[in-house]
Amino acid sequence: MGTQEKQMPKYIKFVFGGSAGMMATIFVQPLDLVKNRMQLSGVGGKAREYPTSFHAIRGIIAKEGIIAMYSGLSAGLLRQATYTTTRLGIYTWLFENFTAADGTPPGFATKAVLGMAAGVCGAFVGTPAEVALIRMTSDGRLPPAERRNYKNVFDALLRISREEGILTLWRGAIPTMGRAMVVNAAQLASYSQAKQFLLSTGYFSDNIGCHFVSSMISGLVTTAASMPVDIAKTRIQNMKTIDGKPEYKGTFDVLSKVIRKEGPFALWKGFTPYYARLGPHTVLTFIFLEQLNATYYKLVLGQSGKHGGL
Repeated sequence: MGTQEKQMPKYIKFVFGGSAGMMATIFVQPLDLVKNRMQLSGVGGKAREYPTSFHAIRGIIAKEGIIAMYSGLSAGLLRQATYTTTRLGIYTWLFENFTAADGTPPGFATKAVLGMAAGVCGAFVGTPAEVALIRMTSDGRLPPAERRNYKNVFDALLRISREEGILTLWRGAIPTMGRAMVVNAAQLASYSQAKQFLLSTGYFSDNIGCHFVSSMISGLVTTAASMPVDIAKTRIQNMKTIDGKPEYKGTFDVLSKVIRKEGPFALWKGFTPYYARLGPHTVLTFIFLEQLNATYYKLVLGQSGKHGGL
């Protein structure tokens, strides 16, 4: 009588997805802060604060201290615990369900659709932490009298709910979900496709080297595709309501105003820190995830050389 191969429990896929994202965030949080500050540069008719990422880093450290580079870390970690746990868990689960019985993985278009579905779910769950993250990382650029001075992500969520209403926690949810569809369709599908291609060449085996090259390709594709919607999301989530009137009506209003006032290339403002953040975060997240999966298969299920579905 044959024995059925043990499978990784579904909840473990979610736990490993969030854990991988949180581990990566510890390394890239300063880059996320720089990216957000640069995307908000020039808002409200002000002169552009930072010409380059180097100027931003130097200016932040000079004015706020080196510790300020980790402003909003608690929000970044909670965002990964909610958003990445959901999106990677759902994508891994869907990927395995759409893999043929003979082990043939789904095609690129199917991977993209699975990534979009996983991204939308993750974005909705993670939007409150995202709002807190945007506000906490941008607070230092405001005059002292205008700063929100949240103590941590939980203080931010509580104060936003109490002072502005609980629905404010989902402000920008639509552009956040739109960004997530683009990011996940590009990131997860391109990673899976790049990894599949590299393995098919015969020059790579399913190890860290392959995961590194696949995730670097994925990071570049994702950065170029998602920056415009990311800028819209960032500005909407950071906007203030003045005399009952919000600064922006929605995603397209942000994009049209940015193009009209700052030029079309402003949609990719902060490309370097965005890629510097997204590239390593993509690399570290997928490497950590693959290693967590491989370790679980080896130590818990007794199956060597298996990494799980990605």
